[in-house]
Amino acid sequence: MRDRDTQQKFLVETCDVRGHIVQLDDTWREAVARVEYPPQVRKVLGEAFVAATLLASTIKFDGKLTLQVRGEGAVHLLVIQVTNEGSLRGLARWNEVPEEPSLQAMFGPEARMIITVEANRQSEAYQGIVPLEGDTLAEALQGYFRTSEQLQTRLYLAVTENTAAGVLVQKLPGEQSLSDDGDGWNRATALCDTLSDEELCTESSQTLLHRLFHEEQVRVFEPAPVRFHCSCSRERTDGMLAGLGKAEVTSILEEQGKVEISCEFCDSVYNYDKVDVAALFKGVPTAVVSAVADEEDGDITRH
Repeated sequence: MRDRDTQQKFLVETCDVRGHIVQLDDTWREAVARVEYPPQVRKVLGEAFVAATLLASTIKFDGKLTLQVRGEGAVHLLVIQVTNEGSLRGLARWNEVPEEPSLQAMFGPEARMIITVEANRQSEAYQGIVPLEGDTLAEALQGYFRTSEQLQTRLYLAVTENTAAGVLVQKLPGEQSLSDDGDGWNRATALCDTLSDEELCTESSQTLLHRLFHEEQVRVFEPAPVRFHCSCSRERTDGMLAGLGKAEVTSILEEQGKVEISCEFCDSVYNYDKVDVAALFKGVPTAVVSAVADEEDGDITRH
C-alpha cells in the first residue's frame, strides 16, 4: 500500500540524474470538489497541480511558487500555487469547452506560461515568462527548463478521477556529476518512458523506483507530505476591505445591501453587513489602511 499525498525525492547516482515523484490523492479530489470541470480542463488542471509541485520540489524557497497559463482560447486561465510547506491550491477558468486536448487548442496560439516565486523573507522574487509551446503541459515545461534553466528535464504526468501523479527527472549539472557514464541520461529517460499512467497513479514511489532503476544505484530521501489548503480567511478579507477604504466599501454596501467576497480557489464566501463594516472601520488607523492597500492579493474576487 502506497503513501498518499506525498512528494518523493531520489537520486540515481549511476546515471547522474535527480528526480521527484508526486502523487496527489485527497489533495486532488478536494481541489476539484467544488467545480464541475469539463474533462479536458480537469485533466490539464490535474497535470498542472502535479507539475507545480514538481517544480517547487526542485528549488529551495521560503514562500510561494505560482504556475500560471494565460491565453485567449477556450481556456483563458490556469493557476496553481504551492508553498514551501507543501500546501496547494489552484483553479482553471474557461469560456467554452475545448474541442481538442492540445494546449494550443485550449489556450490559443499566443498563450504564455508564467512561473513566479515569491519569498516570505528578504529575498528577491523571481518570474519567468515563456511562450506555451508543445502539445502537452509536460512538453511546455520541458521547454521552459531547456531555455530558462539550461537543464535537461523530462516530466511524466498522469490524471485519473481520484489521483494526479507525475515524475520529474533532471540531468545533474556537470559540477555535480557523480559518475562518468555518458549514457546515464539516455538510459534513465528510456526507462522512464516505459511508465504507464496507471502505474504512476496506483503504484508506490518505492515500487516505481525499483521497477525503473533496480539495476542502478539509487538514493531515496525522506518523503514529504502535500495537501490542499487555501490561505483565504476572514482576517485577509478584512484587510482587503480596509485597503479599499471606508468610502468605497460604504458605496458597495449602499448599492448591494451587503459586501460579498468570494475566494476563487476554494469558493468560500465572506459576507459583510452594515454592522460588520462599521466594526471594521471603527478605529482603523490610516497607516494600516494604506499598508493593506499596497498588498496584492489575487485570490479574492469582489461581487
